[in-house]
Amino acid sequence: MTAEGARRARWPWVLIIVVLVLAALVVAAELVARAVLPGVVRGIVIEQLDLPADQQLDVDASGILLPQLIGGRLDQLHLSTDSVTIGGITGAVDVTAEGVPLSGGDLADAQGTVRVDAEQFTTLVTASDLPIDSVEFAEPDVTVSGSLAVFGISLPIALTVTPGADAGELLLTPVSLQVAGATLNAQQVADRFGSIAEQLTETQRICIADQLPAGLTMTDLMVDDDEVVVDIQVDGAIVTDEKLQENGVCP
Repeated sequence: MTAEGARRARWPWVLIIVVLVLAALVVAAELVARAVLPGVVRGIVIEQLDLPADQQLDVDASGILLPQLIGGRLDQLHLSTDSVTIGGITGAVDVTAEGVPLSGGDLADAQGTVRVDAEQFTTLVTASDLPIDSVEFAEPDVTVSGSLAVFGISLPIALTVTPGADAGELLLTPVSLQVAGATLNAQQVADRFGSIAEQLTETQRICIADQLPAGLTMTDLMVDDDEVVVDIQVDGAIVTDEKLQENGVCP
């Protein structure tokens, strides 16, 4: 075989080796990116939201990262934590953000859920006009217990409501009422107690904007076993606008 023929015979193997080396480098770079990115994102989120330095926060980016890093924008970023205090609420948070700029700027979109227990939910509903001492979950409803003063007499009550959300407000829609152990409907309550008990038969609208960052809007709420699941929509500008990171205000 001539020298030229030998070179031609080796060329395909050289090409294969080069391709394999490049592929290995790409894989290595992807692995490095996946190892480094979560820590970087976690640090930024903790700084922006003024969370504790040891805050548990899981970060996961979707898709192949290298093209996204080169383009300067992540397609989708998933953040989750078992417990975090945001505004005045502590719960488990799960958020998915889309169109995340790496060089600063607003998110294209973000939404998620906050799961809170009975104690945290009680904190939310104490702003209502209902006499609330305790809260119990019975999916899909919530029973709030307390006492109602009628003609100088304190009567124990247990009001079962269906929680929900509308225009960012928490809704409590009455289902049934027990007064001193007797179950009454709305008309019976009105007949016996008049205007004193109106608050027990009407849907309560509770503003909780002052307990959440202004950049978060509650879109839905439901009872799931022993927790309340709150769906939230996140304003994409929350990462750049400090006013959206502060608690909102109620009218």
